[in-house]
Amino acid sequence: MILLLFFSCSDPETSKKNNPQEQKKSEAAPEIYKKPPSSFSDTLIIKGKSAVFYNPDSLQLEKLKNIIPKITYENNIHDCFYQMRNARIVLKKYWPQIHIIEISKARYLLFIKADKSTTCIDLNTRNDQCGIFLFDTRKNPQLVDMMNIDTELGFYFTK
Repeated sequence: MILLLFFSCSDPETSKKNNPQEQKKSEAAPEIYKKPPSSFSDTLIIKGKSAVFYNPDSLQLEKLKNIIPKITYENNIHDCFYQMRNARIVLKKYWPQIHIIEISKARYLLFIKADKSTTCIDLNTRNDQCGIFLFDTRKNPQLVDMMNIDTELGFYFTK
């Protein structure tokens, strides 16, 4: 009876350590998903000081919904919505001179600088579901971290 009790109370973590297959399963890296390409091939031309908010088009969203787990999809949608909402609030309150551009139905962003040089960004090469590019006609456009939009705006537009 004592032996039965002893073996039935063994530590499950100890058995994982002794079983390499169990250990590999628990340490598996999360799957990496590639954003589906845009349904559009249009180019948006940006000529002035701007904050360009990009989102996937409706077909891209449908495809994303089918290739990533439901909880991941919902988290991404939630994060994009609230981070972009916060960025819009900050821009309107503290940087009203910056033009806000919303884009979901174009694949390319063509930024034209004051010296007439251009930078073209293919959103299909960006694996982010959403994001913000800041653009000043004296500088190259820059993808910014939406979580730190207050700091990013100051660094980009004042330096």
